[in-house]
Amino acid sequence: MPELPDLVVYIEALERHVLARRLETVRLRSPFLLRSFDPPLSAVEGREVVGLRRLGKRLIFDLEDDLHLVLHLMVAGRLRWRPRPEGAPRPKIPGRIGLAAFDFEDGSLMLTEASGKKRASLHVERGAEAVLAHDRGGLEVLEASDAEFREALTRRNHTLKRALTDPRILSGIGNAYSDEILHRARLSPFKQTRHLDAEDAARLLAAIRDVLGEWTERLRAEVGDGFPDKVTAFRPEMAVHGKYREPCPVCGSPVQRIVYAENEANYCPTCQTSGKLLADRALSRLLKKDWPKTLEELDARMQR
Repeated sequence: MPELPDLVVYIEALERHVLARRLETVRLRSPFLLRSFDPPLSAVEGREVVGLRRLGKRLIFDLEDDLHLVLHLMVAGRLRWRPRPEGAPRPKIPGRIGLAAFDFEDGSLMLTEASGKKRASLHVERGAEAVLAHDRGGLEVLEASDAEFREALTRRNHTLKRALTDPRILSGIGNAYSDEILHRARLSPFKQTRHLDAEDAARLLAAIRDVLGEWTERLRAEVGDGFPDKVTAFRPEMAVHGKYREPCPVCGSPVQRIVYAENEANYCPTCQTSGKLLADRALSRLLKKDWPKTLEELDARMQR
């Protein structure tokens, strides 16, 4: 799922391509994308884009006459810009993965979703209050004080992985960057927020700011003046996310993972859990007493 750094870079690219330009037409290939009916989608056609912003993990297109497009890309939704030379026909929406096209005079913004489960959503709203109804309420960490962060994090007891990725607690962070943040902060993904002391909280907040800031700059430099066509949650420069069994860049220990529901947590036992292996629910239930507790036990077992 595109997270805060990806969305910031998307917005900057969209500002270069569609800000102050008129949205001529919206072509829908998938009727399931549109989740609202009043105002109708046709109401935005012919309106100028007057602003672009992020609301949590949603992209907001502000249009003339207080109309707004609220786009949630979910896990596999992606945007691509396709320029249109003068006099050329509008580019076709990609067949299998295409959901919609937003047509402007000099090009089209394509919305695709490379997943069998079509979860991306588009709402047409009128007025600021209608847009705010989409706000999940999470704290904007990069704008928050240390005290606001600590209060949001400890309001209810959760694991740190859950707290970082819950949009009702913190805004804009998902599965990928939460792994990177917790590794940078040297904290276990399963540590409980109620057990977080002042030093841990300060280290976590610093890691959030550093990781999100560094990745925003990295993606911004990668895109340059173009458009982010390669948005992905798995990047070779990441420390632990998607790096199962690869060496941790800090200590060299093999990265471990816990798979649960449709997500996974990636972590370094040496850097984050004092060498302890966290129990994968499915495997630990299967292996029971045979589940290795440390990297040494795991290594010995693999040598058999």
